[in-house]
Amino acid sequence: MPGNQLQRQPPGKRAAQRGELQECLDKLARAITAGDGKAAAALWEAPAFVIGDSMAMPISDLAEAETFFGGAKEQYNDRGIVDTRAEIVDEEWIGDRVVVAKVRWPYIDDAGRVVGAERSDYTFRRNDRGELKVRSVLMRGLEPGTH
Repeated sequence: MPGNQLQRQPPGKRAAQRGELQECLDKLARAITAGDGKAAAALWEAPAFVIGDSMAMPISDLAEAETFFGGAKEQYNDRGIVDTRAEIVDEEWIGDRVVVAKVRWPYIDDAGRVVGAERSDYTFRRNDRGELKVRSVLMRGLEPGTH
């Protein structure tokens, strides 16, 4: 099907797309570390899905995403993690509307040290207003040596 073929993008367009993707992930990092479930949920579009080794969670509306992310700050803080940033390891654009991004999230403690990391794959899809929204996350888990 022509609409599903992988497309090579000119370097300038790739850079703009990567910048847009990084901006979305940066907003997600800020929202999660602030405990702002509403801001995190605003970056999603339902239906969506989060899957990992020990969980599979459909998100049928943004209120579910808000609840899920609203408690993340406390869970990380309990482990001594106070900050993170999105490090895009790889990305694959499928046309102009869909991108799969492999992301590393370093765990940063209150002294600014990286004390571990986790990795996830995010699938974003551009909505009809042109905004990238998270539609699925594959939680790959902790990097070796992370507790």
